[in-house]
Amino acid sequence: MSGSVPEAPAAAPLIHLTDLDKWYGEDGHENHVLRGLSLEVARGEMVAITGASGSGKSTLLNIIGGLDQRYRGQVEVAGRRVVGLTDRELSRFRNRTIGFIFQQFHLLPHLAVVDNVCLPSWFRPDEKKSRADLRAAATRVLDRVGIAHKAASRPNHLSGGERQRVAIARALFNHPEILLCDEPTGALDSQTTQTVFDLIVDLNKKDGLTVLVVTHERDIARRCPRRVHIVDGHVHSDERDPPGDESLGVAAAGEAGS
Repeated sequence: MSGSVPEAPAAAPLIHLTDLDKWYGEDGHENHVLRGLSLEVARGEMVAITGASGSGKSTLLNIIGGLDQRYRGQVEVAGRRVVGLTDRELSRFRNRTIGFIFQQFHLLPHLAVVDNVCLPSWFRPDEKKSRADLRAAATRVLDRVGIAHKAASRPNHLSGGERQRVAIARALFNHPEILLCDEPTGALDSQTTQTVFDLIVDLNKKDGLTVLVVTHERDIARRCPRRVHIVDGHVHSDERDPPGDESLGVAAAGEAGS
């Protein structure tokens, strides 16, 4: 009888998509974007989603984040089937599980930076905190992304990189498990792109956030340890760096700065 210790069962994927079909339009005039796409993402992974314009990258993020529920197939995120949730359940799921970062910052210009970061609290009526407590929490998150000194500023007084840092702070405010980034550096210059993406990489490595990044920028994709390429609604390729191998990320950062 062997004295070997049995291996522990593998952890369930944090994101599990099976035979996902997504279309736009009505019967007879449907434009299929995703065709039988299946994908698993483990907790703590950082994954780049790439593909040509119209390949379904952003649609995929919207489905994972519960923003789009018109599809066929199975979608499980953090142990929950997203389709079929009530509006209240869906709002709570997004608020507590998902952080969104978009190419456009979507900040409210009439609110100070600190109040923009507090916005997710407006959708948590079950959590009773004073405005002072919420602002203190927002300031801590702003400090985490290196922009606490702009807490009292209005968004139109910030640079593009600063606005994106505020958007990242807002996404982090409720301590999500998953960060969904849709072209997060698309509106930034090359130097600011690297600075902002360094922050996103840091959130994955140090905070353990699961991160999915839709990007058309090759250098950004290469800095992600896993790269999923979508063609015609299918996963065309799924590449992973060897564990502990950060050479591609370092090389990409070096090329971008050269």
